[in-house]
Amino acid sequence: MGDSDQESAELVVVGEATESQPLGKLLDGTKYKKYGRFVFAALSSIPWIGGLIGASAAMHAELEQGQVNELMRRWLEEHRQKINLLGATLSDMTERLETLGAQVEARLQEESYLSLVRQGFHTWDEASTESKRDYVRRTLTNAASTRICSDDVVRIFLDWIARYDEVHFKVIRALFRDRGATRADVWDDINGADVREDSAEADLFKLLIHDLSMGHVLRQIRATNDQGQFLARRPRRARVRKSTLESAFEDTKPYELTALGTQFVTYVLNETVPRIGGR
Repeated sequence: MGDSDQESAELVVVGEATESQPLGKLLDGTKYKKYGRFVFAALSSIPWIGGLIGASAAMHAELEQGQVNELMRRWLEEHRQKINLLGATLSDMTERLETLGAQVEARLQEESYLSLVRQGFHTWDEASTESKRDYVRRTLTNAASTRICSDDVVRIFLDWIARYDEVHFKVIRALFRDRGATRADVWDDINGADVREDSAEADLFKLLIHDLSMGHVLRQIRATNDQGQFLARRPRRARVRKSTLESAFEDTKPYELTALGTQFVTYVLNETVPRIGGR
């Protein structure tokens, strides 16, 4: 291997050590006691972390022998970017948690919360978009700072982040802003184009409503009694059979988010929620 090749490889390894420094800073001094378990819970949920450490050690050994495996070098470069992003996410979370008081420190040591961290960063690692990674960050930060939702509910929210796509979240936001909107109203909010009933767009919209209805994120508005029990609908008289099926963009039946759906917006789509003791 020539001098220029070795110099390039050295820059990759040195760059990796330098740019990953935020992870190391989280474990320095007094912060280690606060965030050590939190950081290691996050790292333990990401499969490639161990491989990255092993590959880095192997690459140092190859450098000492004057040889570099090109495939290993490129693999390290790709994961260097991911670990920089991971370090930035964890640093951002700890900076926010620093402002939330001593009660949060106790929360960070709870095994129930650390279980959420492991699930959350597994979802974070597999997320296909930056938005989803940000939803995980918000959820875990909010779950550390408030007890509005139980940990069981937060686990469901993390599952929803993994399961649903950004277009599902657009529907959720539309109904959060406008409780009682019909499917036609929601379509106008998220798209607005006039499309045929047999189009791919209409099929997709029906799928979104079906997914979120089956997932208990949204529902048609129903009357309730004083105890919050849903009242049964009165049977309708038989009508003349319609010649066409109900439109994907039906405009008479109002929808709303379920209680879980509303809490999902609070925990996941909002930046902050009330602190522990401040609700």
